[in-house]
Amino acid sequence: MSALALMLSLSFVAIALVVSYREQLGLEKDMLVGTIRAFIQLFAIGYVLQFIFDLRSLPGILSILAVMIAVAVQNASKRASALPRPTARLYLLGALALAEAITLGLLLSLGIVPLEPQFIIPLSGMIVGNAMVASGLTINRLQAELSSQKAQVLAALSLGATSRQAAGRAIKAAVKAGMSPTIDSMKTVGLVQLPGMMTGQIIAGASPVEAVKYQILIHLVLTGATAVASMAVGLSCYRPFFTAEHQLSRYYPGANQ
Repeated sequence: MSALALMLSLSFVAIALVVSYREQLGLEKDMLVGTIRAFIQLFAIGYVLQFIFDLRSLPGILSILAVMIAVAVQNASKRASALPRPTARLYLLGALALAEAITLGLLLSLGIVPLEPQFIIPLSGMIVGNAMVASGLTINRLQAELSSQKAQVLAALSLGATSRQAAGRAIKAAVKAGMSPTIDSMKTVGLVQLPGMMTGQIIAGASPVEAVKYQILIHLVLTGATAVASMAVGLSCYRPFFTAEHQLSRYYPGANQ
């Protein structure tokens, strides 16, 4: 793409700015800041990735993956309003690292993709990004479910149930919520939208059938990643809400109400 074509694409943002200004939506500043940041961040990461691709360095790849996971953990932890931020980050770090390790590990060990930065980094970006969304949704829904089911949880605990048993319904609902965007996307892919990877390959001149094969691979990988992340969050993040004696802890959502 030429520099002129890229600059002309700013006309789409200009349309949104005009609409926001005329309707007094007050979004002009946010859109301008977002556009500038998008240019700076994407060009910066583009040059960094080009450097790493040329260097073909394993430490460089691992550094990029570490930054991806760290930023994802920071963002997802904002959903854990009932937990101390360090505690939430620790659990989310474990979930995201596990999702990345299992899915990327299988891709490499099965020989589906080679150990090359141009494959590992983009795929890891999609894996970590989707796992981040799933983790954030899961922990947010877990807190909401535990808060709304407080009476049932207390009743179960009083009858001798363990914390895991008492929180079982909330955990199931949370895991389903974390996975629902990925599942919904799989149900409508190819009908409502042509996904990004498939579209990019077709524009680049690849055969549509070959592009479809890669897109199916991506959807299957992301389904596995979100499943691992959601389950890891659901089955671990309920623990701080209970004490070792299977009572509600001070972090339990709505415990002071």
